Amino acid sequence: MHFENQIEIQLKRRSFLSKTGIGLGIAALGAISNPLTNIANNNKRWTGVMTPPPLPIKAKRVIFLCMAGGPSHLETFDNKPELAKLHGKPMPESFTKGQQIAQLQGKELKAFGPQHEFKHWGQSGQELTTIFPQIGKIADEIAIIRSMQTEQINHDPAHTFMNTGSIIAGRPSMGSWINYGLGSENNDLPGFVVLTSVGGGQSQPIAARQWHSGFLPSRFQGVRFRSQGDPVLYVNNPNGVNRKQQGAIVKTIQGLNQIAYKEFFDPEIETRIAQYEMAFRMQASVPELMDTTNEPKHILDLYGTKGGDGSFASNCLLARRLAERGVRFIQLYHRGWDHHGGIKKGIKHTASLVDKATAALVIDLKQRGMLEDTLIIYGGEFGRTPMAQGNGRDHHIKAFSMWLAGAGIKGGVTHGSTDELGYNAIENVVSVHDLHATILHLLGIPHKQLTYRFQGRDFRLTDVHGNLVAPILS
Repeated sequence: MHFENQIEIQLKRRSFLSKTGIGLGIAALGAISNPLTNIANNNKRWTGVMTPPPLPIKAKRVIFLCMAGGPSHLETFDNKPELAKLHGKPMPESFTKGQQIAQLQGKELKAFGPQHEFKHWGQSGQELTTIFPQIGKIADEIAIIRSMQTEQINHDPAHTFMNTGSIIAGRPSMGSWINYGLGSENNDLPGFVVLTSVGGGQSQPIAARQWHSGFLPSRFQGVRFRSQGDPVLYVNNPNGVNRKQQGAIVKTIQGLNQIAYKEFFDPEIETRIAQYEMAFRMQASVPELMDTTNEPKHILDLYGTKGGDGSFASNCLLARRLAERGVRFIQLYHRGWDHHGGIKKGIKHTASLVDKATAALVIDLKQRGMLEDTLIIYGGEFGRTPMAQGNGRDHHIKAFSMWLAGAGIKGGVTHGSTDELGYNAIENVVSVHDLHATILHLLGIPHKQLTYRFQGRDFRLTDVHGNLVAPILS
């Protein structure tokens, strides 16, 4: 047999196997297990696999204010007078012996007292730092959790765990899970949007995989909006191409994608179809979203921004505008909380960059009647040590603080506590899995029911863990 004939036979055999055995297998599997089947044929807005949700809906949307870098709970939400008394003295070995420490391992451990005063705020008398005077004014709206713990002691894996519920990279982020489960209320904007800002301290990088969809179809991943310049790269028409011409191009490409989908039943082709349509619609919706010139002066003054300046304040204003337009999950990162040294001045400066706008977001949403169905979460990936690292603090996973406000949250309460030195959470300990379970519950989703089958296993955001933090719920 000639060599050319052998090649022809092999190609025909491969084509047959791919178009019959493998192709039919993919089609059958897609028809049985893929809830996204047939979306490619209508391009309708994705409404989620859990619509309507099984539980009462408290929150329609989530705004997660991520204080990246690991804010010290000891200067913000967890006052420790006993630690102040021990300042400069050896840290009791009973707290630290055999414990995981990031950069202080093997070094002399000395207690480092709180660097800023605390006071009681509001009618509830919640105790928090004086470097948050504006957040202090909304103390009656927030539920502080002082007993958070996590599993990862370095920034990137700790962010991965906070975002995905797993220390293994490649799992879907919580925003992707929620977008998959409930969809978006806006057909012209992504269901999951990310905004970033920086300032106030050592700024650890944030990898884009923190808002990735993992093994979920990539249409559910977060879309990062830039708060300066073009908000989304390449979303504008090329020079010399008008909207009608761009629409014709998109229509032609979509026709080719439809043909490919009918042949291969590949979920990523569904994603391509949906995202081409989304990008075309965003060309009109995004400029209107980013234009804050119609915001009243008193609102701009409330946030402390004119908009479009790349600041955390500007991003908070955009978060409210995104929430108004039905975006399901909005995540704001502020990089500037990694205070290994100079924490007294450093944390006060970082706090000044987020304090006013954070409080403004709560106040603004409440004035608009949106706080009652918007869940706001505030916190970092871990806390800081009660021991000194020069004149700063090292990473700490055994205790840190977060707070929640809005939909279904009981305001003016403090949940959990740490020991007298703020080293270990000891009462009503809350894990990251518990936080995720509570977020899903407020959205109307039992956390054990939102699953996705991948590689023969049903995965979920909370893995095999997660308990509801019921005492903070109204």
